[in-house]
Amino acid sequence: MLYFPRWKTFLIWLSMLGSIIIALPNALSDAQLKNYPSFLPHHKMTLGLDLQGGSYMMLKIDRSEIVKERVETTIGDIRTRLREAGVRYTGLTGNGQQIQVRITDPAQVDAARKALNELVQPISTGTVMGTTLREASLDEPETGLLRLTLTDEGINYRMSSALSQSTEVVRRRVDELGNTEPLITRQGNDRIAVQVPGLNDPQRLKNLLNKTAKLTFHMVDTSMSPQEAVNGRPPAASQVLYGASDPTTPYLVEKQALISGENLVDAQASFNQQTNEPVVTFRFDSRGAQRFAQATQQNVGRPFAIVLDDKVISAPVIREPIVGGSGQISGNFTVQSANDLAVLLRAGALPATLTVVEERTVGPSLGADSIRAGVIAGIVASLLVIVFMLVFYGFFGVLAIIALTVNILMTIAILTVLGSTLTLPGIAGIVLTIGMAVDSNVLIYERIREEAKSGRSLIQSIDLGFNRAFGTIVDANVTALIAAVVLFYLGTGPVRGFAVTHAIGIATTIFTAYTLTNWLFAEWIKLRRPKHLPKGIRTGIFDFNGVKFMGIRRWTFTISGILVLGSIVGFGVGGMNLGVDFKGGSVIELRAKEGDANLADLRSRLDGLGLGEVQAQNFGEANSVLVRIAAQGGGETAEQTALAKVRDALEKDYEFRRVEVVGPAVSGELSQTATIGVLGALIGILVYIWFRFEWQFAVGAILATIHDVILTLGIFVVSGIEFNLTSIAAILTVVGYSLNDTVVVYDRLRENMRKFKKMPLADLIDMSINETMSRTILTMVTTLLALIALYLFGGEVIQSFTFAMIAGVVVATFSSIYIAAPILIAFNMRPESGDASAAKGAKKASDVSGAKV
Repeated sequence: MLYFPRWKTFLIWLSMLGSIIIALPNALSDAQLKNYPSFLPHHKMTLGLDLQGGSYMMLKIDRSEIVKERVETTIGDIRTRLREAGVRYTGLTGNGQQIQVRITDPAQVDAARKALNELVQPISTGTVMGTTLREASLDEPETGLLRLTLTDEGINYRMSSALSQSTEVVRRRVDELGNTEPLITRQGNDRIAVQVPGLNDPQRLKNLLNKTAKLTFHMVDTSMSPQEAVNGRPPAASQVLYGASDPTTPYLVEKQALISGENLVDAQASFNQQTNEPVVTFRFDSRGAQRFAQATQQNVGRPFAIVLDDKVISAPVIREPIVGGSGQISGNFTVQSANDLAVLLRAGALPATLTVVEERTVGPSLGADSIRAGVIAGIVASLLVIVFMLVFYGFFGVLAIIALTVNILMTIAILTVLGSTLTLPGIAGIVLTIGMAVDSNVLIYERIREEAKSGRSLIQSIDLGFNRAFGTIVDANVTALIAAVVLFYLGTGPVRGFAVTHAIGIATTIFTAYTLTNWLFAEWIKLRRPKHLPKGIRTGIFDFNGVKFMGIRRWTFTISGILVLGSIVGFGVGGMNLGVDFKGGSVIELRAKEGDANLADLRSRLDGLGLGEVQAQNFGEANSVLVRIAAQGGGETAEQTALAKVRDALEKDYEFRRVEVVGPAVSGELSQTATIGVLGALIGILVYIWFRFEWQFAVGAILATIHDVILTLGIFVVSGIEFNLTSIAAILTVVGYSLNDTVVVYDRLRENMRKFKKMPLADLIDMSINETMSRTILTMVTTLLALIALYLFGGEVIQSFTFAMIAGVVVATFSSIYIAAPILIAFNMRPESGDASAAKGAKKASDVSGAKV
């Protein structure tokens, strides 16, 4: 293992050099990159919304609206076909997905069925050649009564089509705003995710996305006054609509549209040459121009209404025929509202209304603060780990620091190449990698020290140390990788960014700790030809020898059982302080524009809005406030209505630095996804450990991990710290860390079981824990150093995440010793033996138990 051919050395250096070249642009400003050599990579990691500011919105299409539109269209089709066929009918109504009509003359039933038969013919879906579906079925439940039922298959097809069309319309609208690199993607069967980095006005984006923008032109019905129509009954062919700028002004307009916005080819904001007021000019295509000219020629002197989403923008009188195919819309516009209307008309109409069911907005100032906090936390964590390794390992610590530096560079380089988005939890993942990466080095170093202590030469010790530690390194890191993969597939946004960073960190850790460190050792031996271990290694102070851990296992089981039971009871009685991710509602981080925040005044203003339970508290500095608004009743739009009220009340005096709004549907799904994620990770780890070890090891590891999860949740219950989506990321990371610790003990236990076949299991476990204790302590301390730095300097936003990690690391270290190992005794893996050979084996064990992995 200590011989490296030139080609392997070349590849190691190439990977390090390549990582430096690829990662370097991330440390340069945009101005510096302009002078950067053109032949070198210039690409940088994309910053997430929580680091550069921007908005994330989840939009939902209402299925009931699609059904309603299909029912209304089908009723119109039925009416038209029966009239064309000369069939007399009555009672044409729709209910749910069913439309029924009664044929008054029994002799015309067959003619009616023939007329309606076209509506139930299979249609091509256009996806796969030859694929068809039926949108409706026709039956006759009683004589003369025809019932048309819209199929679920047909509605699903319409939903899919509406979602595709809506995605394109949303993309065109967002692109019109001129924002860089917006990301618009379909989510599931009824949602669209919109991510716009660097957006300074999320309310404007929301207004653009909330509007259907169905533009139509209708003649005004002058047969009666609008007020008479409101008080009485309007003509059957007309309807009452209200003004967009003045909702109290009614208009009586004909239902049939002269022309729709589908024929528009352009719309631009401009100014009226006479009044200099902002207006919107529009232009039709040839077909639309012809229809518009014909309609205006026939109705000179009559008013017509320009209607947008069932609101009358204006109702001018047709003074003369408009034959040029263009015109203008006036309606008390501001410059921005005229621009926005032009954007909507150019982008086209949505097939259905989109509702914002989830919103996460971060202001640019908070993003800059988050970057600064993350960098400071990373620097502090790095310094603490470096000092720790130098103090306890001396020269070996220097090699570990070199490997750690390359590890971080490779992680950043891979994130850059993959085009990954760096989020604040992603920075936390890098900081966590700093703390956990040295674990593999510790495993190798302690194994080398153990082999040297047993009397082997230095070269033999190093060679055996790397060989015997490799399997443990792989097993320990694969379990953590499984948790990260599950988190990636089930997480969203920043949480997914953490999963990617953590997974890449695990992979680079294996490479740097095993391959790179091995090469460094080989070069050291080649240049210095040492005969003994360096004198700077001081980890012998953590050597444990002959400690009877299993002697108190009944006490530790009892204490753990009480704590687990208390956590479950506390969870069931008091529950956790759930964030908006899991219970819905809004979280708003504010910063006073002048002076300190006045909490009394702020609470008074919020209480007057009628939003139910509202909490306001200082958040970090005296000028910052965190506002929590309980979930609102009244459906998905209620949360957005509440947020709009808060903006109107506070926007003048406060900067909205962060907004998180989660509707009831999304919060329920996130809760379900979180549960599935934890269970999925546990099952995946169970399968892996079962494959690598005996089934008792797998079950023991899972029971210990469940113990860790429950106790970590119990700490949230007792402390009252908010439990949000990032806390789930922390729980899954604790799962990986817990298994990492447990696998190290199990791996040594399995090795010792092969050596001492007749030793009592309790003594064997004690010996294995004693041998791995130095590694356990060193890894726990380095990880806690990184996490404490992250907790103190990483900012308020991820404190719940780091708190859960700190608590989980402590609990996991305890469980790997006092839960995972003694469970194997309960499974009676090896019956206790009191014969002489067992005693002899125990004595032999005591002679060597000071060694470690």
